[in-house]
Amino acid sequence: MQSDGHKQPRMNAAIVGVGTLFDTLTLAALPPEDEAIRPAIRQLIADAIADLPSDRRARSWAGFDAAFSRKLGEAGFLGLTLPKAYGGQERGPFARFVVVEELLSAGAPVAAHWIADRQSAPLILNFGTEEQRQFYIPRICRGEFFFCIGMSEPNSGSDLASVRTRAERTDAGWRVNGQKIWTTNAMYSDYMIALLRTSGSADDRHSGLSQLIIDLKAPGVTVRPIMDLAGDSHFAEVFFDNVDLPADALIGAEGDGWRQVTAELAFERSGPERIYSSIILLDAWIAHLRHVGRKDSATLDLVGNFTARLATLRAMSIACTARLAAGDSPVVEASLVKDLGTSFEQELPIAIGADLAAWPDEVVSDDLHRTLAYITHLAPSFSLRGGTREILRGILARGMGLR
Repeated sequence: MQSDGHKQPRMNAAIVGVGTLFDTLTLAALPPEDEAIRPAIRQLIADAIADLPSDRRARSWAGFDAAFSRKLGEAGFLGLTLPKAYGGQERGPFARFVVVEELLSAGAPVAAHWIADRQSAPLILNFGTEEQRQFYIPRICRGEFFFCIGMSEPNSGSDLASVRTRAERTDAGWRVNGQKIWTTNAMYSDYMIALLRTSGSADDRHSGLSQLIIDLKAPGVTVRPIMDLAGDSHFAEVFFDNVDLPADALIGAEGDGWRQVTAELAFERSGPERIYSSIILLDAWIAHLRHVGRKDSATLDLVGNFTARLATLRAMSIACTARLAAGDSPVVEASLVKDLGTSFEQELPIAIGADLAAWPDEVVSDDLHRTLAYITHLAPSFSLRGGTREILRGILARGMGLR
């Protein structure tokens, strides 16, 4: 097949780009010393979820249980990668991978500590002052301080560079005005790390952005929960009306917010959390198949397809973790894992629902029905949180040299 002279170089660039991208994802294995963590974390999780039905365990990300998070902190399962000087365990990203995988695959309630442990503490460690490290990180490691992220805004979506919420300098520090939206668990959190414009305008894009720590109990902060399609309210919109912050609320240097955020999102996009959002439904469906004794070839092919894709995504996620362990920031590779992982998570409820509908004479438990309904309602959000599919594919295109 012939092509014109303009399209052929672009196709070659795409092929080269894909090859280069996958070359950076070298297969890796979890070290034995990190695999050894599993029995202890599994026991702690088993005690926490013993009485939870599948549809409640499917709410793992939204399951806010402060007491369970404190137990994780007491057992040393929070702050795994952080220095012991700040209350951490000084282990590598592989140890955290094991703990997160166990939590999500079992459907444990992780919402309380999730953001503080995954993003806020590493951000403060890497960019914060020594005073900020000493104050916040030990309390995060103990499961005492809970954080939310203030990135998205109305009319901005995943285009973080267009944020308009401002922090103006005052004699005492900063004054914040504006609004954040889709802020997970803001109504339960102690602090928000917010991406704010400290100079210029939204037209300046990446320049003029900074991150500040906001005490959500400060005067002028209003938090309003947002109910989702499944009837849960773990999202919130947050309003700032002349909120005064001290000078030391700034993280790192003024204007360095974009660099901080892009590094931070590598933690959010590359881990097992982008694979297991529908895993409780998959387990419940397979348990149903065993219960009814269905072993036809089409069903076995479908189970095999899901299993093979899950194994591949897990291997890619471990490869990204290996990059993090080596001190790299795999922004492009993490975007690839998230894009493919959330697509898999979204396809599961559709395929499982179609399968159950094809066997109308099978008795389906109420628990499986509720779990399927919940995941089906929630699935559209999987490709929104942490960056929309369009934004991620833009990152991938740049990484492949296509834009």
